[in-house]
Amino acid sequence: RGVHVDHVTIYRWVLRFMPLLAEAARPCRHRVGDRWQVDETYVKVAGQWRYVYRAIDQSGQVVDVFVSTRRDVRAARRFFQQAISATKVTPTEVTTDKAPIYPGVLDALLPAVWHRSEQYENNRVEADHGRLKARLRPMRGLKQERSAKVIIAGHALVQNVRRGHYELAVDEPATWRLAAAFDELAMAI
Repeated sequence: RGVHVDHVTIYRWVLRFMPLLAEAARPCRHRVGDRWQVDETYVKVAGQWRYVYRAIDQSGQVVDVFVSTRRDVRAARRFFQQAISATKVTPTEVTTDKAPIYPGVLDALLPAVWHRSEQYENNRVEADHGRLKARLRPMRGLKQERSAKVIIAGHALVQNVRRGHYELAVDEPATWRLAAAFDELAMAI
């Protein structure tokens, strides 16, 4: 397109504008389903391992993401509280791996939820982690906690827009959906 921009400039634009774009897109988001698949993965931030809690619903929409320094009951509880308050949806079914932290958290927060943890039930969210890792790998690690949170949340937004989980650029073909959606969101900001 004839515009030469350094990759650091684009990185700074992402950090500055992605939270604004996510906030502008919030009213256009489709309602999140009530069957969630929850798992955590890990990324390196400033040389330290951080856990990224992620949930997707039955249609593949990323429900929410949460970056934590630990993989414990407190982090899992904060993730579920954040996801429920952000989406205003209480899940009826939660599928997790066999991590020992989830049964206690789900019993305390969501006593009526059906908790599934059979082998291979969580493969969709495990495969979904691969897309995040593939995006982060060329970046050669994140350097700050704040930038990790913004970039991981921004990746979830882009993934949901590409999959058509927002009422943005619905008339566009899938290959142009993301560019058209960002044009619409730029007008909203």
